[in-house]
Amino acid sequence: MRLALRKRWIGIGFLGLVFVLCSVWSRADNRQPEDTVRRHLQQMIGETAAAGAVADAFLDVEGLRIPLHRHLPDFYRRRDFNPAWTDAQGRVSVVAWQWLDRIQGVAAEGLDPRDYHVGVLAASLEAAHVSRAYEVDCEPAGLALIDLLLTDSFLKYVSQLFPSGDDAAGAGMEGAKVAVADAVSVLNQVLRRQQVGAVLDALASERAGYRRLLVYLEHYRRLDLAGGWPVLDDGPPVALGQRDSRLPALRRVLALVGDLDAAALSSGQVMDRVTAEALKRFQARHGLRPDGVLGQQTLAQINVPVVRRIEQITVNLERERWPDRDVGARYLQVDITDFHLSVFDSGIEVMRMPVVVGTSFRRTPVFSALMTYLVFAPYWTVPPTILQQDKLPLIKANPNYLKAHHYEIVAWGKDPDRTIDPRGINWKQVTAETFPGLLRQKPGPWNPLGRVKFMFPNAYHVYLHDTPSRHLFEEQQRTFSSGCIRIARPLDLAVFLLEGQQGWSKERVAREMARSRPYTVYLERPLPVHILYRTAWVDTRGRLQFRNDIYEKDSELLGALRQRSVPSENDGNAPGPKNDALNSEQDGVRPMVR
Repeated sequence: MRLALRKRWIGIGFLGLVFVLCSVWSRADNRQPEDTVRRHLQQMIGETAAAGAVADAFLDVEGLRIPLHRHLPDFYRRRDFNPAWTDAQGRVSVVAWQWLDRIQGVAAEGLDPRDYHVGVLAASLEAAHVSRAYEVDCEPAGLALIDLLLTDSFLKYVSQLFPSGDDAAGAGMEGAKVAVADAVSVLNQVLRRQQVGAVLDALASERAGYRRLLVYLEHYRRLDLAGGWPVLDDGPPVALGQRDSRLPALRRVLALVGDLDAAALSSGQVMDRVTAEALKRFQARHGLRPDGVLGQQTLAQINVPVVRRIEQITVNLERERWPDRDVGARYLQVDITDFHLSVFDSGIEVMRMPVVVGTSFRRTPVFSALMTYLVFAPYWTVPPTILQQDKLPLIKANPNYLKAHHYEIVAWGKDPDRTIDPRGINWKQVTAETFPGLLRQKPGPWNPLGRVKFMFPNAYHVYLHDTPSRHLFEEQQRTFSSGCIRIARPLDLAVFLLEGQQGWSKERVAREMARSRPYTVYLERPLPVHILYRTAWVDTRGRLQFRNDIYEKDSELLGALRQRSVPSENDGNAPGPKNDALNSEQDGVRPMVR
């Protein structure tokens, strides 16, 4: 007789479910003493695999394959294959029921219940409970399988909500500083304390942004179930006092997303002040200029369907799971998609300014680092890529280009002041690989780094700096740099960073910025820097913010999440006629973890 764990079990009668499971796991009169749950766990996991984490562990049941968490085999080896969720009498522990209750709500966290075997575990635990009530023992092989699936679901959940660095890299979060949570250690703590909620809630206690996004995810899912919002037709811009037949539908959208009081809904076709103010709130929440005019950019944001907004929230919930929770009481944060920098002190935003970030082909990376020093009147050292692609062709075309644009070539070596006369170079024979020295631009108003740069050493060679191209801060989408971050108010930031540092008044900072030679000053209070990429978040005033996916990272991460949730071709969780069952011979094919 086979054990069939089918999705359609949820739809059959309860007595039929109990009959199917208990007839399989009923007491066997000829059971041998060694036929224990521990022995079955050992057989399932396999004795030949090497100890340690297994990257591609899976449960192989009669040709059907269930991907398992890579640390699951080692977890059981370290406990000598003793079951984690049942006792010696074959009773399912209380903590197993606590865990089932927890994962039955994972959909509300933007997670896929299929990843955690929710349907199979709910049916199996209920059947095991009923069998005990009728004094019928569960077959050890069945209890071993339940134990494996409970452990697998727990380890996967912790790894997704509190990931390690490897987990982050696997989901496409390059360079992200992550909070390392050892899933096995967390599971051992839960089993020792016999408390699921207390342990996991303690880990999640500081993730306020994550919890706030969850509330909006539930709201937008309700909107989706109710049919979403109306799509507005294309048309001319509509400003205060102007008439347009689309305004009743506009008010409906604004009310649904919380920018307009429902009491203000009307069929009027004139843009009144109440509607214009609500539209300004909508525009501000979507990174648009809040002018209260229904223009093309605003219309495009209004017509983004609710399903896309749900995807945005889900993807950004995943991003909220990665960062280190301890951002510091005093820190600087750059929101790439928002094109803004903020400085926080004791949880309060004390400074905010526009920034320019990298282009789509020279992207600003996501990472965290510690700002330790400033350089006033900096040289700009031309990076190799820009030298090859931009500068060298200009130099070859015009021998006077270097002098006219304040460049100098520094000879290779330890002396930073030994320069090379470009007039003695045969530029026709020079390539980027044979360039005779270091190309740098002198300090001054022409320098692309402006008058000061803010250094937080990192593997990407990215930093904050001033810029002479002030007009770019007037643009709505500011993706113009080669990866570094240009800031609108460098003087204010420098004064803030040096506040309280002896001898550093605002006047001295201004003088140092006007120097003709570089000057470095180290910070007595280094400042944590966090560079973020997010397209949906809840701000400090509780407002849901959306931004454009300027680097198309949402689609990359959404694809990674879907790939993570897609069962393998032979996975028992996969839909379809040939994959809807997990079969196991009671006396024949033995499940193995590979």
